[in-house]
Amino acid sequence: MIPLEYYLYIGAFLFCAGVVLVLTKRNAIVVLMGIELIFNAANINLVAFSQFDPQRLQGQVFTLFVVVIAAAEATIALAIVLKVYQHFKTIRLDDLNELKG
Repeated sequence: MIPLEYYLYIGAFLFCAGVVLVLTKRNAIVVLMGIELIFNAANINLVAFSQFDPQRLQGQVFTLFVVVIAAAEATIALAIVLKVYQHFKTIRLDDLNELKG
């Protein structure tokens, strides 16, 4: 059986990678990928803790909710990025300094 610490190390690595992407990249698509990495890191931790408490499935049920919310977030964010690209002809976050219609 794989120890709990290994799952937590992987989750921490994915979380840190996601935060680095969100804070350093200027492309909106890459920032969205960083947010998805953060969600997946939380999911790994929830499932790992649920695995080590076999009487309860709360971590796995919560992970299902997080996956559904992440899918909805990705869909809405991608639609917003497409509309921003249609209007401004760029998806670089630094170039978007005005939000007028």
